Amino acid sequence: MPLYEYHCSNCNKVHEVMQKFSDAPMAACPDCNGPVAKLISATSFSLKGGGWYTSDYKRPAGCPVKTGEAPAHACGNACGCAAKS
Repeated sequence: MPLYEYHCSNCNKVHEVMQKFSDAPMAACPDCNGPVAKLISATSFSLKGGGWYTSDYKRPAGCPVKTGEAPAHACGNACGCAAKS
């Protein structure tokens, strides 16, 4: 379930609330009943290092992953692959 942050303009507190996507946004501060505004927070999701998005994305089938010296490949290239068919 996503975690949302809301800022109260009356008491100046920030509240973290777990809500479903289908839930209505929080309308009032749980402490003082003042108006709240949803904050946009930095995400904790990040793509670091090697992985499918750097090594396997849109690679023609049968082309080896480049690691240092690439071996010769059936396409005739030393595979960066512009596969000749």
